[in-house]
Amino acid sequence: MTSSNEFPEKMQEGQYATDQKHGLSSESDIERSSGVVYTVDRQLEKQLLWKFDIYILPMLSVMYLFNSIDKSNLGNAKTDGLTTDLHFKSNQYNILLSIFYVPLVLTGPPMNMLTKRFGAKFVLPIAMMIFGGMAMLSAACTNFGGIVTTRWFLGMAESGFYPGVIYYLTTFYKRNELAGRLSIFYAASEVAGAFTGLIAFGVFQIKSTLSGWQYLFLIEGGLTVLGGTVAIMILPKSAATAYFLNEEEKALAYHRIAANSSTVVDSKFSFRQAIRVFKQDRLWPVYMMIGFCTGVPLFSVSNFLPQIVARLGYSTVKTNLYTVAPNVVGAFCVVCVAFSSDHFGDRSIHLASTLATTAAGFVVLACVDVTKHLGVGYFACFMLCAGGFITSPLLATWYNNNTPDENQRAILTPVMVATANSMGLVAANIFTEKSAPRYEMASIICACFGFAGSALALALGFWMKWDNSRRNRAQGIVLKAGDVPTTELKDGQKSEGWRWMGGVP
Repeated sequence: MTSSNEFPEKMQEGQYATDQKHGLSSESDIERSSGVVYTVDRQLEKQLLWKFDIYILPMLSVMYLFNSIDKSNLGNAKTDGLTTDLHFKSNQYNILLSIFYVPLVLTGPPMNMLTKRFGAKFVLPIAMMIFGGMAMLSAACTNFGGIVTTRWFLGMAESGFYPGVIYYLTTFYKRNELAGRLSIFYAASEVAGAFTGLIAFGVFQIKSTLSGWQYLFLIEGGLTVLGGTVAIMILPKSAATAYFLNEEEKALAYHRIAANSSTVVDSKFSFRQAIRVFKQDRLWPVYMMIGFCTGVPLFSVSNFLPQIVARLGYSTVKTNLYTVAPNVVGAFCVVCVAFSSDHFGDRSIHLASTLATTAAGFVVLACVDVTKHLGVGYFACFMLCAGGFITSPLLATWYNNNTPDENQRAILTPVMVATANSMGLVAANIFTEKSAPRYEMASIICACFGFAGSALALALGFWMKWDNSRRNRAQGIVLKAGDVPTTELKDGQKSEGWRWMGGVP
């Protein structure tokens, strides 16, 4: 590691500077990674990004679309008589929702370690085919015990999917590109809400020997299995070995990750190195607390939006149809907020403002009699979706931006996602049948978690800004995240060139 006296001198000499012109054309810059000076053709880089965006993002988005559909279609099935046909008693529906989150939390980290060990190209599609199959089997259930079993295994299969995709994307995109790309993928979860509503609207009008909710599980599960089969043929193993890149593009892909994503590119999996993150990273408990705060409103919206809309007094068919517009607006907000976050280099203010938006929506639902003010109640549903879903990808981007070691990312991401997912247990048990149809206390609880998370995100963002300024004063330089290649940050937060990414600008 460079000594404290040598480091400012090297900065003044330009050894660590990036994106500086050295008499080259406007389409070429000199960057440094792994001790090697690399001339970056910006036009070639645009071409490379375009290929990643075309070959990877659409497939991942479709995969997550079906992941979200299979996970959240219980709310739609409930409106068509699922609980009646399976003879549910008292709070068994809430137990069914809760049981899904137990394996989702417990098996997430080991599933993501399998992704690191064997590659996302194989693990993610296989997991997708398994949870699609579990969704189809749910249609054959005839009692509470049967559907609890299928939901348990569905939760196990889905547990490593979201953190696995986050890790996978960090091996293709630079840190300042991650939020926007992750948002495109994540927007599929909001589209899923709209898509499920549309499918449910059509399926529930089928008159047959099977119930509408059974057709819903069969159709959506079957499409998921098909999607997993296609994905295993399309997804590349890594950026530097992608089948759709030429040799020049592969070299550039490797350099990009070495310069602004990973300390060691495509490193061999090491469990010992991975768990060091909980000793070396001082901020993971803060990320975890913010995750707790984002999880309650997020899963409340995911699982109970049809029930919230049903408060407005619409029929079963219209209730499912009226969930479409809020989800579509939410998907649009996910992408816009994330690209804004990348553009300004800020995670803190964006995360805090979106959490506050969702919390304000729950305040409206708690305080207003929406049966008498339908427009206000329906607008609050838009607020829930506009702010609720973007919080998860913003937070995931934030802690991944500040974890350049690939092994540590592979364990930190599923642990953080699992803790946020555990809040699904809270969401599943505050929207009870006894509190229906107003769900007043549930809305208050969600609002409190949202405002608490907003405060924590702002506090962390200002602390990062202060610590970056302190490091600059101590070293006598002005340095920001991204100026030093991530390959030279092997000592993590103790590195001389370390600067936090995503704090208040």
